[in-house]
Amino acid sequence: MTDPFVVIGGDAAGLSAASKYRRESPARDVVVFEQGSWVSYAHCGTPYFIKGDVEHLRDLQSLSPRDIEERGIDFRRDHEVTAIDTRSDVITVVNNGESFEYPYEELLIATGARAISAPIEGADLDTVFTLHGLPDATALRSFLTPPAEFDSANLGGGAALTTSVAEQYGAMQPPETIAIVGGGYVGVEMAEAFSAWDCAVHLFQRPERLLPAFGTAVGDVIASTLKKAGVTLHLNKEVDRLTETDGQLDDIVYGGGNRLNVDAVLIGIGIRPNVELLTETSIELGTAGAVAVDEYGQTNVENVYAAGDVAELKQIVTGETTWSPLGLPANRAGRAIGATVGGSPTQVGHVAETAMLKAFEVGCGRTGVLDHDRAEAAGFDPITKTITAGSRSGYYPGAEETTVTLTADQESGQLLGGSLVGADRAAVRINTIATALGAGMTVGELEQQDLGYAPPFSPVWDPVLVAAKVLNGKL
Repeated sequence: MTDPFVVIGGDAAGLSAASKYRRESPARDVVVFEQGSWVSYAHCGTPYFIKGDVEHLRDLQSLSPRDIEERGIDFRRDHEVTAIDTRSDVITVVNNGESFEYPYEELLIATGARAISAPIEGADLDTVFTLHGLPDATALRSFLTPPAEFDSANLGGGAALTTSVAEQYGAMQPPETIAIVGGGYVGVEMAEAFSAWDCAVHLFQRPERLLPAFGTAVGDVIASTLKKAGVTLHLNKEVDRLTETDGQLDDIVYGGGNRLNVDAVLIGIGIRPNVELLTETSIELGTAGAVAVDEYGQTNVENVYAAGDVAELKQIVTGETTWSPLGLPANRAGRAIGATVGGSPTQVGHVAETAMLKAFEVGCGRTGVLDHDRAEAAGFDPITKTITAGSRSGYYPGAEETTVTLTADQESGQLLGGSLVGADRAAVRINTIATALGAGMTVGELEQQDLGYAPPFSPVWDPVLVAAKVLNGKL
């Protein structure tokens, strides 16, 4: 093999890059090294597999190993890259205990991120979980399934399934009481998943509101929704440690000495980029601790690129670098790098940090810059307004309240960010606000957009337009 394009990581960014590169440059070789057994899967779908809405693990895979090979990609699972030598353009790979070196012409680092559980004492107990990948989802779904109903074959994992782990948890009695530590994406979505298995769910959040990045209005509505669904919230409560007896989880200790007896704990306090591989290289990290890249995804080292959850991107509102570990930016950046390496220079693009999630019957979304401190640090003079409007014409069945928050710069009127929450298809409306951010619109320009109207879908004044009209009037 000569002058290969080498990719480290076989998920969203890595395989998007390899696939696009293969189409752009069919005469050259591309090889992907993936340290695990699972490939090209949807992290964001794991709560719904655990809940049971998604039946099989394979349903979460976008591409199977056979699909990848049919694209002409040399794909190697269970191959861990342990070192990068950017002076000699060589990586070190370990497979089945054997180590070998592999040369590259161009290199893409797409090593992703991992869930963290530190500094919580007791996080290593068997019934304490994190959720970042299909192995974690396998363990949780197995644990929740009554032993009499459990069969590892029903998980639909095929050869990639770690059967021994699945059967270990499948043999346990399902938990009755579960504590979730962290009120972000994972915590909120998993509260719904655990409730579907008739578990008593306690959610602990150190800040006073859930989903801080979504703003006050969203956090309050989601908290009310979880309470109505039977989830017990412990807001403004820090978890101190987890206790055990003979290696078995006993209590979660919180708030300076309070105790709650639980059968299992899910820690969802965040993720970190997998950058340890770069420690002995000259590849630079950015302000958020992920890999710094230019507009084409290239690092400070020539012919070495980074994309996905391990890399930083430019924020579309502030113009500063940010870390946005989400699926679309990973796929888009990987595809752009594949095109660039294949001979068609393509920028990886900016991010508005747009996100959506579901909590029982309620959906919410956020985009751009909502936090006033962050906006002021970027040189803006922020102002925020929140409104509530109907999701459809009031006379049409199914109309629900939708709460919209918009933030703008008081001097220029530039739209800075927005969030919304509601029970009737509210979350997808965030895409209107994200598009306005991408176009650099003012609030007045957003107010003038000709959005669609029909009673089953929207009132004459869509809730986003109502929010823009109110904020523009304030301006």
